[in-house]
Amino acid sequence: MARDYYGLLGVAKNATDQEIKRAYRKLARELHPDVNPDEAAQAKFKDVSAAYEVLSDPEKRRIVDMGGDPLESGGGAGAGFSGAGFGGLGDVFEAFFGGMSGAGGGGRKPRGRVQPGADSLLRTRLSLAECAVGVTKHLTVDTAILCDNCHGAGTNGNSKPVRCETCGGAGEVQSVQRSFLGQVLTSRPCPTCRGAGETIPDPCHKCGGDGRVRARREIAAPIPAGVANGMRVRLAAQGEVGPGGGHAGDLYVEIVEQPHDVFVRDGDDLHCTIRVPMVDAALGTTVVVDTILDGPTELTIAPGTQPNEVSVLRGHGMPRLRSGARGDLIAHLDIVVPTKLDGKQTDLLRKYKGMRERDRAEVMSAQSEHNSGLFARLRASFSGR
Repeated sequence: MARDYYGLLGVAKNATDQEIKRAYRKLARELHPDVNPDEAAQAKFKDVSAAYEVLSDPEKRRIVDMGGDPLESGGGAGAGFSGAGFGGLGDVFEAFFGGMSGAGGGGRKPRGRVQPGADSLLRTRLSLAECAVGVTKHLTVDTAILCDNCHGAGTNGNSKPVRCETCGGAGEVQSVQRSFLGQVLTSRPCPTCRGAGETIPDPCHKCGGDGRVRARREIAAPIPAGVANGMRVRLAAQGEVGPGGGHAGDLYVEIVEQPHDVFVRDGDDLHCTIRVPMVDAALGTTVVVDTILDGPTELTIAPGTQPNEVSVLRGHGMPRLRSGARGDLIAHLDIVVPTKLDGKQTDLLRKYKGMRERDRAEVMSAQSEHNSGLFARLRASFSGR
C-alpha cells in the first residue's frame, strides 16, 4: 500500500506548495536528530523528509495523486537524503538557520562592483566660545575619492569588465560536502571576482580597478551654535567613496570641547566662582563678569549675602542647539574672611562687635531653619557610605 505522504506532513491533498513547505519546516524543527535524539523521532524525521521530497516534486506528487508511490517505484526509500532529494535538505537548513544559499536552488545574486562607501569620523577641538557662537572649521580629510582617470569604472581606456570565468557571473562558488545528514551544499564568495560576478582584464593604471584612490582634501565643516563635547555633526556624502565609484558615505565631525579658564559648562548653563570679601558680602556690591556671548556684564551681590549662595544671570549661558533659547550663568559666591588684620582693622572690628551685642557664637539646633540643609547633607553623606 502506498504511504500517505500528505498525512505524514499533516496537510490536505489540495495543499499549496507553500503550505507543504511550511508544514515540513515546522516538523523538521521538532524532529531533527540534533534537536530530538529519540529514535522514534529520528525515524519519523526520515519519513517526513521523504514525504516533502515527494510532494515538492510535481512529477512525484502526480504519481501519489494517482495512487502510486514514487519512492517504491524507483526512487528508493530515504531518497530525501540523496542527490535527487537535495531540495528537501536545503529546507532543513532553512528551517534552522533562516535559509542557506545554494541549497534547493536560488542562491545570492552577485554583489556587483559598485558598493556604497563607508562613513568616516574625525574629531575637532573647539573652545567654549566657538561652541557658543558656532564656527566653520576648515579640516583636512584623508579619504577615498573618485578616480579622476576612469571615473569609477575601474577599466583602462575603452575596455570593459567581463563575466568571471570562475563563478560564471554568479559571484559565488559552491561545493558539496558529506555530513551526518548526507551531502551538504555550501556556498562562498568567488575568490576570483570577490563576489562581484565580473572581472576587469585591463584595469585602470591609476586606481588598479578599484574605481577610487586615496587623497587628502580640505573641507569646510559648519558647526552650529550650541554644540557640546561628544556631539557629532554629520556632513552628508563627505566620507569614503565606495568601491567601483559607489556613493560616498557620510563624514561625522565629533566635537572635543576644551576646558575654559573661568566657566564650567553644565548643559546649557555656565557656572563660575566669585570671591567676595566679607565686607562686600555684608554691604552688597556689584561685580563685572566677562560673559561668553554678552561681554562685560554687571552681577549684583545683595547685602547680607551668605557663604555658598548663588547669584544667577538669566539667559546669559550657552545657546540651546537649534533654538533661540539660552541657559543661565550661575555665580557661586565664595565669602572671604580676612586671616590677617593690622591693629587699626582689629580695633574697628571690635567696635563693630560692640555695636552688635546680639551677634554671639553659639551651637545651633539641628532642627533650626539655618541648619536643616546642612544636616540633611550630612545625613545623606553618612547614609551613602
